[in-house]
Amino acid sequence: MAQPLRDPTPPAQACPIAPVVDIVFSRWTTPTLWTLNEYGRLRFVELQRRIGAISPKVLTQRLRQLERDGLVRRTYHPEVPPRVEYEITELGRSLAPLFASLSHWATDHLPEVERARREYDDAARPRA
Repeated sequence: MAQPLRDPTPPAQACPIAPVVDIVFSRWTTPTLWTLNEYGRLRFVELQRRIGAISPKVLTQRLRQLERDGLVRRTYHPEVPPRVEYEITELGRSLAPLFASLSHWATDHLPEVERARREYDDAARPRA
């Protein structure tokens, strides 16, 4: 029996944007970067309040990852009480056109997606 052909292309090379999607579109990354891009340098509590339903633990984890990726800068001010601020870096700011394109796509196409979902859900319902 013949062996099935294996695709020699590793998954990351098969989709060259996969690493970017993992970095930029992880849960809470996009709202965090968008907020910092829109409002500038923010303290942790201000950032959390502007994002909304994110827990402090998750925001801390996300900010650490974004700092590691070079998309966010953390500045510690040794005052009493200590003050920490976060801001988007130039690398992070370079994503602004991507976010603008996605925003335009959402405005133009989300009604179509919602209509398609309704049609799909209606077709899946058992008929009496």
